[in-house]
Amino acid sequence: MELDSIQIVIAIIAAVLIGFAKAGFPSAGIFVIVLMASIFPTKESTGIVLPMLIAADIIAVIYYRKTVIWKYLISLIPWVLIGIVLGFFVLLYIQNDELSLLIGILILSLTILHLSKNKLEQKLNIHFMRSASFYALLGILAGFTTMVGNAAGAIMAIYLFSKGSQKQDFIGTNAWFFLSVNLIKVPFSVGLGLITPQSLGFNAWMIPAIIVGAFLGIRLLPLIPQKYFQLIILMFAALGGLRLIFL
Repeated sequence: MELDSIQIVIAIIAAVLIGFAKAGFPSAGIFVIVLMASIFPTKESTGIVLPMLIAADIIAVIYYRKTVIWKYLISLIPWVLIGIVLGFFVLLYIQNDELSLLIGILILSLTILHLSKNKLEQKLNIHFMRSASFYALLGILAGFTTMVGNAAGAIMAIYLFSKGSQKQDFIGTNAWFFLSVNLIKVPFSVGLGLITPQSLGFNAWMIPAIIVGAFLGIRLLPLIPQKYFQLIILMFAALGGLRLIFL
């Protein structure tokens, strides 16, 4: 796996963003998908990124181990597993350009839906974003998008915000969710040939940058008020979705 100097710099930035996202600002990870897809083909980049995400998940789980709401995860996991299986079969056939477009449209659509949920619920006179069927849909989409592109951060943000999660609970619950799901995805990615000995060697070199990013995320999180925290997360998600669509 040979990279030129510019590609190496981009990869290091992506690694820092992974640590930063997992330890404080989840939807910032959307930009990792964009950056890595600029270095590697979209499908192959998902397998390269996955072990880096797991390393950052472990750091986040250790630090935020006491701030997790298990009932939110337990009720979501069965639907996520369905989405992972669907994503596995899609990866067998989809092309790189089609994959970027699909993930971008899903992320952007759900972000817009979350921002406009109050007006929609008033007009429809139903609380559809707090219904069991909507949570099931989010779970399937989270599993699907995390399998095909490691891009479920925005979907989990919408799920946890709709549950009224505060910053610390949000990060802790998010960290445990993605550690569990990313470990489940490993055999699928190996079976698809997306994780190889060469990609794992590249991952090992990126670990110091991931640790730096995690430290930055942990230090910055307490400084940001809750309302701005939500806005920043959703803004990152929308920008990342747009970038994937026009990649």
